[in-house]
Amino acid sequence: MASLRPVIRLARWRAAPRSRRFATASDVRNPAAAQPRSDNRVRLVEVGPRDGLQNEKKSIPLSTKITLIERLAKTGVSYIEAGSFVSPKWVPQMDNSGEILTHILSNKIPAPVPITYSFLAPNAKGVENATALLQQHPGAYSTQSESLSRVDGKPALELAVFAAATESFSKRNLNCDIATSLEKFKDVIQTAKKLGIRARAYISVVLGCPFEGYDVDPHRVAEIATSLLEMGADEISLGDTTGMGTAPRTQELLRCMTAAGIRNEDIAMHFHDTYGQALVNTAVALERGIRTFDSAVGGLGGCPYSPGATGNVATENMVYFMESLGMETGIDLDAMADIGEWITGELEKPNDSSVGKAVLGARKAAAASAT
Repeated sequence: MASLRPVIRLARWRAAPRSRRFATASDVRNPAAAQPRSDNRVRLVEVGPRDGLQNEKKSIPLSTKITLIERLAKTGVSYIEAGSFVSPKWVPQMDNSGEILTHILSNKIPAPVPITYSFLAPNAKGVENATALLQQHPGAYSTQSESLSRVDGKPALELAVFAAATESFSKRNLNCDIATSLEKFKDVIQTAKKLGIRARAYISVVLGCPFEGYDVDPHRVAEIATSLLEMGADEISLGDTTGMGTAPRTQELLRCMTAAGIRNEDIAMHFHDTYGQALVNTAVALERGIRTFDSAVGGLGGCPYSPGATGNVATENMVYFMESLGMETGIDLDAMADIGEWITGELEKPNDSSVGKAVLGARKAAAASAT
């Protein structure tokens, strides 16, 4: 693998100036969140088991989903999207998310670093189902107040909600307008806080909507993000759901977020690679000081409510790209490449990670030359 690694490290990305004008729940629950951190450390949130699989038409066995999560846990990732408490009528692939959560709470999944497992709970019914399972396993997970030590090997958990940046997408995806959706999300976020776990909020179609086009208002995105943070969300993931984002519009979006008083530490970027711009936009976000990014092993994913959108940016591509810039992810690229090849084979679809395929090809060539 050493032959594939860049031999020249580029200069560290400079951090954008950080300002803070209001507090979020993470500051109270986790004082370490406000402490200085290494500026070349990047956190990749692995979304393959949830966002990556939700759009698959072929039914995926529960055992395959659990194996995927357990293999990912061994690679060094610290955040994994594991499932979704949504109606199986709308997203049948997520029907066994309760069993996945039960497995995580009942079994100590081997991992080199502490892991937070995230579950989408977009409405009252979803959060009710998730809460019922958590109450059946008291003491099986770390609360935010316990997360500073995390010496007992217990997993941390997170509930997530999905807002939209346009009215059209909100009505198609959530069957309500943006204002109504935010009111519903308030209960989910507050329930997460009562349970002592993290709350994450996604905002979809921030850089382009399949129904309204490219001109998504970045100021409106910042307003929605501010509302979610004030409700108690610990992090906002800005989703380029359609992959329509470009470098200039990514730059403008992040300028608006800063102008609204939102810290870089409270932002994650979620890029799709539909038009091949995911890594370009990632570079822009890095330059602006963002250090959390969502990605999916093997480039899995899509969106059932975004016609034509292809997969998430591949985790393997992100790890290699970050390393080429001198950034640190803590993720084993070889192991991730193996998982990408395996899961795409299980799904009977192409491996969409160019880096993953290159890693496997180089390994095969090295093995052949050694014989």
